[in-house]
Amino acid sequence: MIRLALFLIVLATGLAAQEAQDAPELEPPMTYERLGKILFALDPEALPQGPGFQLTVGDTPVLVITDVNADRMRAMVSISSAADLSPADLQRMMQANFDSTLDARYAIANGTLWAAYIHPLSTLEKDQLISGLAQTVNIAKTYGTLYSGGAAEFGGGDSQGLQRELIDELLKKGEEI
Repeated sequence: MIRLALFLIVLATGLAAQEAQDAPELEPPMTYERLGKILFALDPEALPQGPGFQLTVGDTPVLVITDVNADRMRAMVSISSAADLSPADLQRMMQANFDSTLDARYAIANGTLWAAYIHPLSTLEKDQLISGLAQTVNIAKTYGTLYSGGAAEFGGGDSQGLQRELIDELLKKGEEI
């Protein structure tokens, strides 16, 4: 009986060691400093600005703001004035927020229409940050057309059908050529 117990202990210890060896290495918590290093790697001309940074992704200016006390970060791209948004524009943005913007969102603040990505700062991983920045730039660039974060759609909403309508319309026009 003692041999069986010792065997099970040794087996469990070996399995635990193997699992620890196979486990992916966890990233360190995201901090303002680590965020800055990543942003400067993406844009060497990025500028620290107060509690955040201003950088360019592609040809799009992006503002990244941090609040260490609230453990939040926000990446934002200004799209346009919100003053002229129609009810149809607002509805389309809300539809896109449901299924095609992914982790980025359309938002309105201080009279401006924004593309925004918001995440807890400490648990933000490098790849999540990079993906969130890309999605934010993509929804800013596709405002008024596809309203897309640039990756696969989550589905279950209206965007896919509306985008399909555009494809069908273009195909129909192409038939006349």
